[in-house]
Amino acid sequence: MAEALDRAVVHVVDDDLDLGQSVARLLGRHGHATRAFSTPQAMLEAQAQEAAHCLVTDVMMGDTDGFSLAEQIRQRDPGVAIIFMTAWPTTANAVDAIRRYGGLDYLEKPLDEDRLIDAVAEAVAWSRRRRAALLCIAALTPRERDVLERLAQGMSNKMVAAELGLSPKTIEDHRAAIVAKTGASGSAGLIALMRDISD
Repeated sequence: MAEALDRAVVHVVDDDLDLGQSVARLLGRHGHATRAFSTPQAMLEAQAQEAAHCLVTDVMMGDTDGFSLAEQIRQRDPGVAIIFMTAWPTTANAVDAIRRYGGLDYLEKPLDEDRLIDAVAEAVAWSRRRRAALLCIAALTPRERDVLERLAQGMSNKMVAAELGLSPKTIEDHRAAIVAKTGASGSAGLIALMRDISD
């Protein structure tokens, strides 16, 4: 079955297991396959067995906080979307959550259910786009990746050739290979592909 038709996997981590399970049940009622964990380590072990599209994690949890968990999971799986939740919101943490730790949202407890549901839906869509883009990029050679990065910056074939010390014909050949491997055609498609792996 195509991934778009599959239920998205959502992991919820909160040292208050009752709350975590409550969030997981709510998201389960909206079509997601959910699991709740009371420790980051338990979640990481589960993630190794079944990769989640979205992680909803508390920020403050005993020995390991949600930001530390985010760093660990980003190293293991750059395709998982992260949503932070906290009972102690601060502007500094909100900025860090998004900019430094790659969170897609930062929610205040008690959670607004509609906002949580919308945030998870957006996170799942982001994860699916990112995983598809990463899969496409993985098929490219290092040189094709170099060419793609420059084309996605709006450089012409001649400009890329000059920067990489190659002939325009070689760049055209690389561009054709990139299109064949990724399905991304035209400048807009190449830009969108790079955006999906760097967002």
